[in-house]
Amino acid sequence: MQTQLADFIKDTPAGKEADAILRTCVHCGFCTATCPTYQLLGDELDGPRGRIYLIKQVLEGGPVTERTRLHLDRCLTCRSCETTCPSGVKYHRLLDIGRQVVEERVPRGGLEALTRLALREVLPRPWLFNPAVAVGKVLKPFLPSVLGDKIPAAAGGPAKPRPTAVRQRKVLALAGCVQPGLAPNINAAAARVLDRLGIQMIEEQKAGCCGALRFHLNAQEAALDDMRRNIDAWWPHVEAGAEAILMTASGCGAHVKEYGHLLQDDPAYAAKAARIAELTKDAAELVLAQKEALLPLLAHQPAAGRKVAFHSPCTLQHGQGIRGVVEELLAAAGFTLTPVADSHLCCGSAGTYSILQPELSKQLRDNKLSALGAGLPEVIATANIGCLTHLQSGGAPRGTPSAVPVRHWVELLEEQLPQT
Repeated sequence: MQTQLADFIKDTPAGKEADAILRTCVHCGFCTATCPTYQLLGDELDGPRGRIYLIKQVLEGGPVTERTRLHLDRCLTCRSCETTCPSGVKYHRLLDIGRQVVEERVPRGGLEALTRLALREVLPRPWLFNPAVAVGKVLKPFLPSVLGDKIPAAAGGPAKPRPTAVRQRKVLALAGCVQPGLAPNINAAAARVLDRLGIQMIEEQKAGCCGALRFHLNAQEAALDDMRRNIDAWWPHVEAGAEAILMTASGCGAHVKEYGHLLQDDPAYAAKAARIAELTKDAAELVLAQKEALLPLLAHQPAAGRKVAFHSPCTLQHGQGIRGVVEELLAAAGFTLTPVADSHLCCGSAGTYSILQPELSKQLRDNKLSALGAGLPEVIATANIGCLTHLQSGGAPRGTPSAVPVRHWVELLEEQLPQT
């Protein structure tokens, strides 16, 4: 694709990156076949190729309207198009750059601006978010469905005790923003699994939000500050020999793995950010690497024949390129995996998308639940807190008599280990 970027951006780092990405696109349109919003809306401008044209127009100095912003807002950033693209177009980075420019040219106002401000300021801060969830559970019957649906009962129940043994092998883990308040047992289960494998899991309290939430809400400078804070918090542990930075939320993992790229122009943090990105592992990657030690521990009988449908989050399969790993671990634990049609498609959670684009999000959720429920599973497993709570809010999948519980896969795996 030929480009003529406007003077305001062409010589900036963002402009140079955008120009390189645009030039890799060959207009083939393969991306539209796997784009969830294009499938729902049938509009070229609500597919990756159309959005690329819109961003190109903006960066070349063309007109920017609220309609332009709407088409970019509707993108889930699921990155399914990147998995499909034969040319390796880094669409998500182009989208980040384009959205920021559009946001500056067509600022939001009123309730829309306040909603995004609240999401940026409340969700990344557990000391604000957790009390809000507690109040929300009380007021849930009176809240609009777009908010009430996001307040589940404790997903997976309260946190079970964490191991106290000190191990020679240590990994860091990110607690996350909303996960401790919504599903506190996920990291506790991961800690118990790793403890049985001879690895101690540590959460550094000075770390906080990974930065993805603010970054994708166009508060990119604040997001970079979130990243720098985490690097500062983790670095002493890295120097002390922590062998990995563990992510139990695939959305966080996809973002932290990009720290090196996002901070490459920061001379004080570039090298450290690259090292942090290199050390970051999804929980599935780390556990699979210990499979030889894990297999003798698995108690197959309780799960024998128990049917589970696995929803692979976009941030796992497209963002991190991890496919089949969780399924392998669940199968090793004795679960029977049911087939899931169109497993590459997004469930509609996509960070704050389910709040900001509720109608499209619900359509995608209902479609996903139908696909997951087709094999009549006893439980649905996933790898990201956003997907978990979003699917849980959908109730019973079509064709099933009742709602199917949604759990994090590491909790299911941990329950198959002999109790000590």
